[in-house]
Amino acid sequence: MKVCIVAEGCYPYVVGGVSGWINSMIKSFPNIEFILLTIVANRSVRGKFVYELPENLTQVYELYLEDCEWEEGERERKVRKRFHLSKKERTELTNLVMNRKIEWGVIFDLFQRKGVSVDDLLMGPDFFQIVRECYKRQYANIVFSDFLWTMRSIYLPLFWTLKMKVPQADLYHCVATGYAGVLGSMAKHFHNSSLLISEHGIYTREREEELIKANWVKGVYKNIWIEQFKKMSLLAYQKADTVTCLYERAKLLQIDLGCPPEKIRVTPNGINMANLTDIPGKTREDEQWINAGAVLRVAPIKDVKTMIQAFAFAKEKVPNLKLWIMGPTDEDKKYAQECFDLVKALNVSDVEFTGRINVRDYLGKMDFTLLTSISEGQPLTILESFAAHKPVVATDVGNCRELLFGVNDGFGDSGILTHIMNIEEIAEAMVTLAWHKELREQMGEAGYKRVKQFYRIEQMKEVYRNIYKEFADQQQIEWTEKPFEIISDENFEKALQIMGECEAVLCPLTDFGTMNEKNKKLLAKAKETGKLRES
Repeated sequence: MKVCIVAEGCYPYVVGGVSGWINSMIKSFPNIEFILLTIVANRSVRGKFVYELPENLTQVYELYLEDCEWEEGERERKVRKRFHLSKKERTELTNLVMNRKIEWGVIFDLFQRKGVSVDDLLMGPDFFQIVRECYKRQYANIVFSDFLWTMRSIYLPLFWTLKMKVPQADLYHCVATGYAGVLGSMAKHFHNSSLLISEHGIYTREREEELIKANWVKGVYKNIWIEQFKKMSLLAYQKADTVTCLYERAKLLQIDLGCPPEKIRVTPNGINMANLTDIPGKTREDEQWINAGAVLRVAPIKDVKTMIQAFAFAKEKVPNLKLWIMGPTDEDKKYAQECFDLVKALNVSDVEFTGRINVRDYLGKMDFTLLTSISEGQPLTILESFAAHKPVVATDVGNCRELLFGVNDGFGDSGILTHIMNIEEIAEAMVTLAWHKELREQMGEAGYKRVKQFYRIEQMKEVYRNIYKEFADQQQIEWTEKPFEIISDENFEKALQIMGECEAVLCPLTDFGTMNEKNKKLLAKAKETGKLRES
């Protein structure tokens, strides 16, 4: 069975969170061949993986949303035969822009089979007239030229996504809706495969929160962008065979956004608790400190600035309090620098930015952990803290409330919940846990019992094993527990021998991305002998 993971803005370029989940999933099923279709902003990250890719991940395809024809500056335009949309194509493109019911198959065919240029379409008369019609009906009170260029900007990444040649697989497993969901839906359309959507955070809601706070888009244009993300998510929900989410409240949000309830399965996250057993605790030097740790990416969505400000207030009451911010700072270097500058501006001491770490080396030294995010799903960092017997101060986002308090499980509170961006509340929670060792230990034990009961990787693996097997059975694909074999040494030698007897070697793919080493060696040999031909 071949499963194509479709992801956006995470694996394998960013550590933790969804990326860690994807890596764990691939490793959990060595019997399945995985390929990866990953969406990133631009080519600057090409091949810059922060994970050592599992052996059963055989290919990586990258889609760069900024690789757009019309964004290449003043280059000479390619001479193309002008085209016009058919009546049906124009109707469905109009429906798309007007937020009406869409026959997506027509849209897919337009970009995949007709070879339409994104540049020519956006700058051409058909799109202009469609946008003008939309403007007259709904937005005539704003400046048309601004509206036109905004619509071109909105549809540019979507149309570019629709141009992507999606690799063939038996199952497309999209780890979000959005652009990933569009690719998965299009793949199902052309390859007659199955589609599974797994949401960690609710993509549309996260984009909505970002847009509401954003300064680069104002007024009615915020709503237009939000509607764009809603229609992409609706497409994914409609085309998906199965949709998973992490908790019941997320399921309600998916239903509210148009997902048929019968498609949804609640599948909580799981962690490998064995990785966090027998971890090193405090040294004699550490004993002088009350350590508050945050395992996260230093990025705006984690609201590290609020954490730093809250720590500054808490430290006034707890002089031996120390803040450890543990995670990469290179995802958003501007924001990271603002965090560094804030520490200096507040003149607060004992803040450590560790960079990327192995949590085993640090988590046992913490007295409690922090999560001040403005948006989350079901944070793995909370589950990891619980596995290490550490209580958590967390904002009331995503599934944090259920993780800290449980659902009538009898284990008790495993941390303190605060409102987002509430510096006073977060500071007070830090002080409470710093002053009360017995409370920390009690909450840490409650968290450990909760994660052991409900959030082990073995449980998550079994759920997804059943889901994958159901898809395999539906497509009459033989299911085996035997590990997927890439290319054995024996088969590699046979391939070399066969290749030596051939006059030419054809490669049907234009971009392999990352492949296993033996396939790379075969291609290199074909090039060396001059036998490799374009197909």
